Amino acid sequence: MMPDLVAHLDRIADLIAGGRPDLAATDAARLRALAPHDAEAARLHGIALFQLGRGADAIAALEAALARAPQSVDVLCNLASVRLAAGDAGKALEALEAALMLAPAHPAVLNGLGNARGAIGDLAGARDAYAAATQAQPGHVGAWCNLAAAELALGDPAAAEGAARRALALAPGHPEAHFVLGHALAAQRRHAEAEAAYAEGERVAPHDARFPYQRGLMLEERKQLARAADAHARALALDPGLDAALGQLVFLRRQLCDWRGLEALSTRLRARVAAGAPGLAPFGFLAEPAGPAEQWQCARTHSTAIERRVAALRTRNAWRPAACDPRAQLRVGFVANGFANHPTALLVVAFVEALRAQAVEIHLFSTAPADGSTLQQRLRAAAHAWHDAHATSASGLAESIHAERLDVLLDLDGYCAGAMPEALALRPAPLQVNWLAYPGTLAAPWIDYVIADRIVLPESLHAQFSECVAWLPRCFQPSDPTRVVGTPPPRPQCGLPASGVVYACLNASWKLDPATFERMLSVLRAVPDSVLWLLSAADGADDRLRGEAARRGVHPSRLVFAPKLDHASYLARYRHADLFLDSAPYGAHTTASDAIWAGCPVLTVAGPTFASRVAASLNHHLGLAQLNAPDDAGFVESAVRLGHDAALRASLREAVATRRDRSGLFDMHGYARDFAELLARMVERRRAGLAPAPLQ
Repeated sequence: MMPDLVAHLDRIADLIAGGRPDLAATDAARLRALAPHDAEAARLHGIALFQLGRGADAIAALEAALARAPQSVDVLCNLASVRLAAGDAGKALEALEAALMLAPAHPAVLNGLGNARGAIGDLAGARDAYAAATQAQPGHVGAWCNLAAAELALGDPAAAEGAARRALALAPGHPEAHFVLGHALAAQRRHAEAEAAYAEGERVAPHDARFPYQRGLMLEERKQLARAADAHARALALDPGLDAALGQLVFLRRQLCDWRGLEALSTRLRARVAAGAPGLAPFGFLAEPAGPAEQWQCARTHSTAIERRVAALRTRNAWRPAACDPRAQLRVGFVANGFANHPTALLVVAFVEALRAQAVEIHLFSTAPADGSTLQQRLRAAAHAWHDAHATSASGLAESIHAERLDVLLDLDGYCAGAMPEALALRPAPLQVNWLAYPGTLAAPWIDYVIADRIVLPESLHAQFSECVAWLPRCFQPSDPTRVVGTPPPRPQCGLPASGVVYACLNASWKLDPATFERMLSVLRAVPDSVLWLLSAADGADDRLRGEAARRGVHPSRLVFAPKLDHASYLARYRHADLFLDSAPYGAHTTASDAIWAGCPVLTVAGPTFASRVAASLNHHLGLAQLNAPDDAGFVESAVRLGHDAALRASLREAVATRRDRSGLFDMHGYARDFAELLARMVERRRAGLAPAPLQ
C-alpha cells in the first residue's frame, strides 16, 4: 500500500462530502492509476462519477471495485444505488440480495432493498424491507420515511402516518418526514392537518417548492381558493419549472375570476403543454382556449407518466381476460368518484335504474365515501353489486374490478377530481371505456372506446382522440327525468328585479373568461333593464366580476349572484330565467341539462372541442338546433332578439317544454336500450378476436 494512500482516500471522501465531485473524480482517477488494485479508490471514484451524472462510468468503476472486494457491503450498496438510478432495478436487487447474505441486519442494505423492491413493483416486499431497516436501526430516519411512503402506496395511510410521526420524533425538522406525513393525512381526507404538515415543511425548508405546492392543493380541498393561489404562486416563484404549480395557478385564477395577467399565464401554460411538460392536470387545461390537438397532447403526457408509474405493477399482475360464456348476461362495471350527491350521480341514476331491464349485470365501483344521499341510495338499489372502494388504493381497486370478471368497464372519472386512472392503467377489464364525466380524450392506451354522439364528437374530431368512438344514436348525456321542478320564491326574494329580462349562466365561475363575459355584457348593453344571473363564487370572485362589468360600461347592479342551493331549490330558480347564455371554451354540461329540464332554453355556440359542444348536442337532440349559434356575433344577435321580443321568448319556452317530453332526450329507457346494444357490439368484437373499431 502506498504510504499516503489513506490520506488520499480521506481527501477524496472529504471532497465528495463537501460537494466537489469534480475534484474528487479527478483525484480518484489519478489515485486509481497509481493504485489500480485498491477497491476503495474505485468505489469513491464511482460515487464521484455518479454525482457528476456519469452513470455508465460510475457503474464501471463500482464493478471494478466489486471485482477487487467482492465481500464489500459498501460497494454492493453503492453499485445497487447507481444501477437503480439508471433504471436497472433487477440488477440493483441482485447486488442488494448479495449484500444481505453478507450482512442480514445491515440497515443501509435493508433500506436499499426496499428501494429496489419498490422499483420492480413489489410494494409489500419494499414495506417489509423498510420495516426491517427500522428494527435494525430504530434511529434510521430515512427508513421511517420510506416505510411511511410504502405504507401509503399499499393503501394504509394510518400506518404511513404512524411511521412519518416516528421519523419526526427522531428528527423534528426533517423535511421529507413532514412531506410524507402531509401525504398520509391527505389520503385520510384530513386536509387541514395535511396543510399544517406542509406548512411546517415550508417553514423548515423555505426553498423547497414542493411544500407550497402541496399546501395549495390542500387549501383547494378546503375551498380556500385565494390562499391556494398564493401558495402555488410561491411555489412557482421558487421553481419556475414546476409546471404543476403553473397549471393549478391558472385554474385557480379562473375560479377566482382573477384575470390579471391571465392571458400571459395561459399562453405560458399552453407552451409548456406543447413542450410535453409533465405534471399538468388535463382537466384544468380543458378550460383554456386551446384546440383539440393541444388537449390531446396534455392528456397524452399525463397518461405516459401514469404508464411509467404503474409499469412494474402491471408486469407483476399480467392479468389475462377471463373466459366467459357468450350466452351469459354482459357483466358491466362503472367506476366513479361521483356515485354520491354529485353531478355524475344526478346524470346517471335514472339511466342505471333503467339499465336493469336490459340483459346486463351492473357493478358499480364507488370511490366516493358513503354520504347517505338519496342519489347514492338509488344507485345502490339499482346495481346488482355495489363495491365500496373509497378507501382503496389504485392497485386494490384494480384487483376488485378484475375479480368480478367484467366484460366491459366504463370510466366515469377520466382525469376529473377524485379519479384513479392508475387503477385502469393496470388493465383490470378486457374492454375499458371513457364515458360522460371527462369531456375529451384520455389519450391513454388502456382506454379502448369513448362513448359520444355525432354532435358532441363529430368525425372531424375523431383524429384527436386516441379512443375509438362508439356513437350513440341519441345524445350521449343521460339525465334524471324523475325530478320535479318546483315553484320558486318570487323574483325579489331571489335577488332579481320585479321585471325585465333575466339572462342566466349558472355555470361554475372557472367557465367564465374575459371573452365569454364580454359576449354576455354585449347582450346586456343591447337589452336595457335586463340582468345577468350568475352563480356566486368564493373569495371575492363576485366583486371582481362586478368591477369588470363596470370597467366595460355595465352597471354592477345588473349582475345578480345566486347562492348555492339544494338541487330542488336550484332547479326551481330556472323558472325565473328567460334564456341561459352558455360559456366558452368549456360550456354548460349538467347545468345545460338542468336548465332544459326546468324549461329554460339554452343558447350556445358549438365550439371546436368536446367540452364546448355539449349544450349544442342537447339542443340538437331536443329538436331546437336553432339555439346553436354559428359564432359569437350570431350568439349575441339571437340573445338580443329574444330579449326584445316577449312573445318569441314565450314561444321558445313552450317549445322547450313540449320537446322535453317528446324528443327522447330524457327517455332513459330508450337510452338504456341503445347503450346496452352498443356495449354488446363492443364485447362481440372482442370475443371474435377483433380489435376495437369505431361503432355507429
